[in-house]
Amino acid sequence: MPLAPSFPATLITRDGVRIDAAHTPPGGGGGDLGIVLAHGFTGSLRERTTRRIAHVLSAFGGVVALDFRGHGRSGGESTVGDLEIHDLDAAVRHARAVGYTRVVTVGFSMGGAVALRHAGLLKGVDGVVAVSAPARWHYRGTRPMRQVHWAIERPAGRLAARLGKGTRISHKPWHPVPPAPYEAAAHIAPAPLLVVHGDADAFFPLDHAHQIHDSARDPKELWVEPGYGHAETAATPALIRRIGRWAAMV
Repeated sequence: MPLAPSFPATLITRDGVRIDAAHTPPGGGGGDLGIVLAHGFTGSLRERTTRRIAHVLSAFGGVVALDFRGHGRSGGESTVGDLEIHDLDAAVRHARAVGYTRVVTVGFSMGGAVALRHAGLLKGVDGVVAVSAPARWHYRGTRPMRQVHWAIERPAGRLAARLGKGTRISHKPWHPVPPAPYEAAAHIAPAPLLVVHGDADAFFPLDHAHQIHDSARDPKELWVEPGYGHAETAATPALIRRIGRWAAMV
């Protein structure tokens, strides 16, 4: 099945970073729902998994996908979930400018953390979906996350991420440490929140999903998906359609 056509856009964040984005109109034409799609660490809107997710979601509303700073064709350097809230905010504002009156953010892994923090700190959305998101910073309890921290914290790791994935990571430590995703989740209401997590996630165990959900106020939902791994690569079309239906009901 061919992927839905998308239209490129260049956005500028409030702190002056150029962000590469693409708008996929709703498949049925018209519609007032805009879905802003936020990829995970080292991901991109141009990766086939992200494009397929955008295609499936476009059956429920228009989709604005973006490359976070330091990723893909966007400028700047990745701050791994801190300043990326400004990138997501630029995409939300673009969705509003295109004409969508309802905007729901759907973020995977790091993108889920950014979606939580954006909605809790900056507001401006009508719903949030966080898929495979970490609840807290500096988690090293799994081997994949120890590898991620090596890529972030070590010069050799940052070089490997740049050469292997095209991801440019800032060498500057956070100062101050930004509020964690679970802390931001407490301030998302009255916008509804959907937390989606797999019981086979190799990066973040289920306690991350429960910590986010428990910290949030109603309206909120938690979907624990049997056999689901991590983020975009493990997401089936059936799960994405369920998320799309949830977003359409917001």
